[in-house]
Amino acid sequence: MADLTDYTAVKLLSLLQAGEVTSTELTKAYLDRIETCDQKIGSFLRADPEESLEHAAAMDRRRKAGEAPGPLAGLPVALKDNLCTRGQTTTCGSRMLKNFKPPYDATVVEKLREAGAVPLGKTNLDEFAMGGSTENSALGETRNPWNTNCIPGGSSGGAATCIASGMSPLSIGSDTGGSIRQPAAFCGVVGLKPTYGRVSRLGLVAFASSLDQIGPLARTAEDAALLLEVIAGHDARDSTSLDQTVPRYRSVLQQPLAGLKLGVVEEHFGEGLDAEVESAVRESIRVYQELGAKITPVSLPHSEYAIATYYVIAPCEASSNLARYDGVHYGYRTDENVLHATLKQQRAKLSAAGNEQALNDLDSPLVRMYRQTRAEGFGAEVKRRIMLGTYALSAGYYEAYYLKALKVRRLIRQDYDEAFRDVDLVIGPVTPTPAFPRGSKIDDPLAMYLGDLYTVSANLAGVPAISVPCGFSNAGLPIGLQLQGPPLSEDRLLQAAHWFQKETTWHQRRPALN
Repeated sequence: MADLTDYTAVKLLSLLQAGEVTSTELTKAYLDRIETCDQKIGSFLRADPEESLEHAAAMDRRRKAGEAPGPLAGLPVALKDNLCTRGQTTTCGSRMLKNFKPPYDATVVEKLREAGAVPLGKTNLDEFAMGGSTENSALGETRNPWNTNCIPGGSSGGAATCIASGMSPLSIGSDTGGSIRQPAAFCGVVGLKPTYGRVSRLGLVAFASSLDQIGPLARTAEDAALLLEVIAGHDARDSTSLDQTVPRYRSVLQQPLAGLKLGVVEEHFGEGLDAEVESAVRESIRVYQELGAKITPVSLPHSEYAIATYYVIAPCEASSNLARYDGVHYGYRTDENVLHATLKQQRAKLSAAGNEQALNDLDSPLVRMYRQTRAEGFGAEVKRRIMLGTYALSAGYYEAYYLKALKVRRLIRQDYDEAFRDVDLVIGPVTPTPAFPRGSKIDDPLAMYLGDLYTVSANLAGVPAISVPCGFSNAGLPIGLQLQGPPLSEDRLLQAAHWFQKETTWHQRRPALN
């Protein structure tokens, strides 16, 4: 038998069901792979071999006893570290939550446990999911397995790299403006952002609540369909959760694509698109034509405003959501002994100088504790977005920025509604370029934000989108193809991606890791 970590999740599940391999053997193979490779990549913030092997052994016992332990019984799954896991550290890649242990499981984690999945560990991310390179994590940097001098994308960089590196057959990420699809494209794996509300957000640590969505990362569309069937569904505890039946996504994959209408977004092939990315995407469109799809040009005229709209709305929601991290309720708290000593020294110095006004202007110890906690607990990118959002929400600017952005968001959604009257799905690039060198954009946030050019619109509109490997650059870096569909069209997206992978071999390539 080949190395178990080379198989797809669907193949591994069939081996488990046939008794050709045990969950313990499979889990140990992935844990060994993590031990061998992850020092080089940095996918995981925490792996717990003892806990993973305990879950695997329990699945083996249940299967041996003739029970039906669930649709993922015995399969390892990695979790992005912004999903709450009961009694286990959930950090969001931030110093602020470095020692936070939630008292409950996220709904997605509950569903995975019920399905018999084996928790493999928590993966790295940009702090509070704010970033596109996984360089913003306070707990370590993640590298691209195809070239460790390049970034893996973000914020779900750890979730994508652990799939590409063979350290997990399945992983869960979150996508606020492309945080599943962009790292999937940069790492040569499949990543799906479902319709907003298709997967419960309960227990997902919030970044921008009207944009966040949880989704699967995997090697193939079929594997992603397997995982989505488990995590999707209505949750009465999440008021934004859609009360819609979950299709059996894997059952529709084999249906032929004849008659599929694909819209090529004209605005996605303009200035800023790398020539190698454009060539790979246009070749992918040709593949779909050969599969019987009809190709039609479509327009999303307000997409040029998507970046500006997103970077008003998302920081505004982040400013609100992150106000709770104050050093009082939970999470990081500054050293108050140091704080009080510093304050005492300042008061003595000002008193000796007779500066009564400055003395009166000093913060109270409580306010100083709030300020110092947030200054020390948050990283630069998180602070940047909090400040942007707080400014846009402030008196006199709300109407000029936030309210106007909401109106443009409505227009972006209308563009999609118009396009989907004529086509089933739209097709185009995921990113303007392949993965870029580490450190090259970390000090240029505007350049980093422009990398979200083709992904943020789907979040603003709430529609589903998938990234599929479609080629490689001359430098050997993966290129991703993006398909977007109307609300609740995940079945059609997965079907189209599956047929593309039947006709191509890009997803079968593996990075050379020793």
